[in-house]
Amino acid sequence: MTSRVTFLSPATSPSLRQARFYDGDSIDDTGAARAREAAGSLPVPAHVVMSPSVRCRETAEALGLAGMEKPELNGLDVGRWRGRTLDEVAAAEPEAVGYWLGDPGWAAHGGESVRDVCARVGNWLDTAQDMNGRTVAVVEPEVVRAAVVHVLDLPATAFWRLDVPPLTATELSGRAGRWNLRLGRPLSLSETPTAQ
Repeated sequence: MTSRVTFLSPATSPSLRQARFYDGDSIDDTGAARAREAAGSLPVPAHVVMSPSVRCRETAEALGLAGMEKPELNGLDVGRWRGRTLDEVAAAEPEAVGYWLGDPGWAAHGGESVRDVCARVGNWLDTAQDMNGRTVAVVEPEVVRAAVVHVLDLPATAFWRLDVPPLTATELSGRAGRWNLRLGRPLSLSETPTAQ
């Protein structure tokens, strides 16, 4: 049996536009409109899951998807940095930002490490291989990065080298622990939805 998981990154929000660590804000009007326009471009899923965040829930709704929130698909917990811009944190704690970007096991900000989020998402993905039909997962960009690190068996240091634009699809297909990867397809009305 071939498993298919399509990870969708959320629409734009003020925190994304301001390079601010996500703090629970809603998607913006432009992001919501783009998601509504792209609603017809997705294959018909058997399962829909999402990160338990406002912007993922709102993106799913704008895409016409209803599903379950999965705590294991939560974005990276950045602890006390939540709601602050990267520039603010870098000015106040330059050494900490350096450790955070360079050491995947570092979590002194009071949240979780990159290594931990990669393991958490990898564990979920291993169980997703047992689900019948296509799964669409509307998830935070860090979840997409962690999934790519897992399926390609990359070192956790590669996490920050992966860019995940808003409203893009990263598609996985595979069986017996081996995944194939298709990165960053923009959602577009020019594609015809198919059931697989």
